[in-house]
Amino acid sequence: MTAEAEKLRRGRALPISIPWERIPWWVVILSIVGITIGWSVLTSEAYLNVIRFVMGGVRLTLHVTFISFAIALVVGLIFGLMRVTKNPVLYAVSTLYVEVMRGIPLLVIILYMGYVITPMIRDATGGRIDLQGVPAAVLGIAICYGAYLAEVYRSGIQSIERGQMEAARSLGMSYIQAMRHVILPQAIRRILPPLGNDFIAMLKDSSLIAVIALPDLLQMGRLYVSRTFRAFEGYNTVALLYLVLTLLLSLLVRTVERRTAIE
Repeated sequence: MTAEAEKLRRGRALPISIPWERIPWWVVILSIVGITIGWSVLTSEAYLNVIRFVMGGVRLTLHVTFISFAIALVVGLIFGLMRVTKNPVLYAVSTLYVEVMRGIPLLVIILYMGYVITPMIRDATGGRIDLQGVPAAVLGIAICYGAYLAEVYRSGIQSIERGQMEAARSLGMSYIQAMRHVILPQAIRRILPPLGNDFIAMLKDSSLIAVIALPDLLQMGRLYVSRTFRAFEGYNTVALLYLVLTLLLSLLVRTVERRTAIE
């Protein structure tokens, strides 16, 4: 009998092995830090006042992010399909859109949409169509991110083996049918991680809509600081709320990735 077996027989050692290498230590450390900070915030009247003040900004931030991402998904899909087409006109138009939008900072696009495009539309329609405010912010973010998502779609579509399109066409499918039923379902599963990353990045970039005086999370935090001169609590709360929102969205994205993972 070996020494290990003798210890087990006498009860000096338990046959329990803890897979330490599998424990997500970053989650443990982040949880401990989060609980500590959360307890400090929730027990501080100063931080609670900031949270109550900026909650409307949190709702607007989420509202703009979700709507902008939904529109950007559609815009990106359309131009992504145009980027892989053999039609030279569609390819040229989509390439021009992608290169221009990716070459202009999002802040400039939001300012241009808020103070140039939407006033022009309002004046041209005699005030019947007014997209200033939240619609301008949503369109600015969606149009900008649509260019990035177009490239994500393009890379996903081109990652699918060319033989699958040829096989679908040989079965009598049209190009649109093959793309819809064969290529896109596989491509979308492959591009879920970069789509999730862009979703989280969009949440953070939505703070730029404060430049057109929209009361999002950042703007409400700035208003609180300007009224109370408590910059430490104000900006700490804004940063923590953005961190909490991004972590929650990260968990949502990972859950979707696991449920749709290709076996």
